[in-house]
Amino acid sequence: MRISVLTLFPEMYENFLHTSIVGRSVASGLVDIDLVQIRDFAHDRYRHVDDSPFGGGAGMVMKCQPVRDAIASVKTEDAWTVMMSPAGEPYSQAKAHQLSQKKHLILLCGHYEGLDARIMNHVDEAVSIGDYVLTGGELASMVIIDSVTRLLKGAIADDSTREESHENGLLEYPQYTQPADYNGEKVPAILLSGNHEKIRQWRLVQSLLETKKRRPDLYARHVLSKDEEKALRAYEEGKLC
Repeated sequence: MRISVLTLFPEMYENFLHTSIVGRSVASGLVDIDLVQIRDFAHDRYRHVDDSPFGGGAGMVMKCQPVRDAIASVKTEDAWTVMMSPAGEPYSQAKAHQLSQKKHLILLCGHYEGLDARIMNHVDEAVSIGDYVLTGGELASMVIIDSVTRLLKGAIADDSTREESHENGLLEYPQYTQPADYNGEKVPAILLSGNHEKIRQWRLVQSLLETKKRRPDLYARHVLSKDEEKALRAYEEGKLC
């Protein structure tokens, strides 16, 4: 997979691209990430990429020409261009899966007060990582790069992503490790039972309960499967202790 990042601050990615799963994926050739300095496409001697907004107002707006030329410099036939924007579609695990199927992603990072609205005509979609405003799109693009890269075949073990939060519309069940008793706080006994089917059902129920408690909006949209209904009945009857 190829990811092209269009940014005014490529130096922000120096450590990020050499760390953890992203770093290993880059080193192994699983993903190729290139950083494109938008300012290189400015035509004037001072390499201006922004100007005052028409109609007045605070701040500066990124100009069409440097951004469009930057996009054109990397655009391929199978490229999918995503603009980072607080007004974009809310980013989700489902969107991460969609983007992980693209052969070439172009991530456009705005700055200042935003980008000239005409640039939107030259991207495929805009996404937002949350209902807040950042100084620029760089941090948002890193979130997308990380979430997409870890879904690529070979980045991490398949089992590591299968039961994570949001993969099935629910939050993940609570996890524990050694010691089994830490200052009187004990790991649920069922996890030490060796009964894999009961453990599976317990985790399923805990996933539902965690979602209902912490993200009632997700829980309200979730349709219980027969397996989940069965696990909930067993839990309510005290069979998963």
